Amino acid sequence: MKVKLGVSNKHVHLTEIDFKTLFGNDAVLTIDKELVQPKQFASTLTVTIKTEKAFFDNVRVLGPIRDYTQVEISKTDAYKLGLNPPIRDSGDIANAEEIQIVGPNGSITRKCAIIATRHIHLTKDMQKEYGLENIQEVSVEYTGEKGVIFKNVKLKVQDEAAFELHLDTDDANGSLLKTGDYLTIIK
Repeated sequence: MKVKLGVSNKHVHLTEIDFKTLFGNDAVLTIDKELVQPKQFASTLTVTIKTEKAFFDNVRVLGPIRDYTQVEISKTDAYKLGLNPPIRDSGDIANAEEIQIVGPNGSITRKCAIIATRHIHLTKDMQKEYGLENIQEVSVEYTGEKGVIFKNVKLKVQDEAAFELHLDTDDANGSLLKTGDYLTIIK
């Protein structure tokens, strides 16, 4: 069974309080581009993420506002920043690395930097339709010029979802993959 790929670059999710600290009380999180996942979007706003070692400017803030603040980076980004973040599901910031987030109106420092797990978004109906019930992880194969099998791909079952595989830039670049490519799920 084929699944479409979405490559995830470094980005930030913010709580309402942290958003206001970074952008001001009158700021609005406005949509720049709708994402494939329902009700998710890249906003028009960016921040700087930094450590004592290095920084990245123009890191996109994704919406909507969350009940957690989180910075998702790749391992390559982590090397540059001098971090060793854990691999986690989005929203799970247990043992996350500390990072500073700087906006135009202020800055915050949080233990919220992670490397996101490889995952596939799907609904319970899709899980049943595709024969993936009672399965938490799958492998996914790409047979192109730099073919690869990605193991430990979590199934992220949600009430609303578009059937889509998310890999970070390291996983994608290592196999010459790009958003929109199709890979094959191996149970």
